[in-house]
Amino acid sequence: MDIGADLGKLLKGTVLEAESLARHTTYGVGGPVSAYITPCDRNDLAIALDFARKNEIAFFLIGQGSNLLVSDDGFTGIAISLNKHFKLLEINANRITAETGLSLQRLVRESIKNNLTGLEGLSGVPGTLGGALMMNAGAYGAEISNHLIAVEVIDPHGKTSTILAENIDFSYRQSGFNPNDIILRAEFELNPGKPEDISHRCRMANKARKSSQPLNKRSAGSVFKNPSLGLAAGYLIDQCGLKGTRIGDAEISNKHANFIINRGSATAKEILSLIQLVQKKVAAKFNINLELEIKILGFDPVLIS
Repeated sequence: MDIGADLGKLLKGTVLEAESLARHTTYGVGGPVSAYITPCDRNDLAIALDFARKNEIAFFLIGQGSNLLVSDDGFTGIAISLNKHFKLLEINANRITAETGLSLQRLVRESIKNNLTGLEGLSGVPGTLGGALMMNAGAYGAEISNHLIAVEVIDPHGKTSTILAENIDFSYRQSGFNPNDIILRAEFELNPGKPEDISHRCRMANKARKSSQPLNKRSAGSVFKNPSLGLAAGYLIDQCGLKGTRIGDAEISNKHANFIINRGSATAKEILSLIQLVQKKVAAKFNINLELEIKILGFDPVLIS
């Protein structure tokens, strides 16, 4: 079966065959995927999901690739991007409805423009709304789930349904969504706020991020989850003396130890080797097993703890 060619005959949206995922991740690494598609509407998406289900082909949502490490060997399956067409944004009083291909930063900016408070702590966090919901993205006291009312999802059979936020099991950097469902849109209820207060909190979040994170380097953000409240993964890694450690062109950032950066020509294998080194050293020194915050794709599961 030629996955890309077969999908190209079915879909109205773009289908790229054997597309390098290095072009679609913030790390700038990753091998080819069988097909990279941008469905033009819900019907297109439903056709693609039906094709994947009937032919037992794996698929995944790639968003902006800002929280993803893809193997140098790539991935046999379908990468689905909603970034091009699923970007509706509507604001009615203090309610916001947005499709999940929308960038998280546009959602934050529009809420600020409308003097709505609750999302400004996420200013500067990369990625799409869909990715943010799947991992319950958060920063500086704000989590994307805090003001969520409901989401609409589509399953592999093409059936859509609405799920109330109270029925979704959100926790630190994870959510209870079915991994085979795709979130189509989300509704939020924010609080009216004073423009000067909202702007101040936004500036403080941006200032803190710029002062503590290597934003001018290619990375996927925080690599590991904090193991507990008040105990940061970056602190543990720093205490192991690992800042500045390099394997090839992959490096543990000197600015923030929980960031692994691509200095220019790093491979996914080199980044993974640093991940494994960090986990080994932190476990030996603190008896703590650091869990990944980033998503890993295309690697042998045995290599990932």
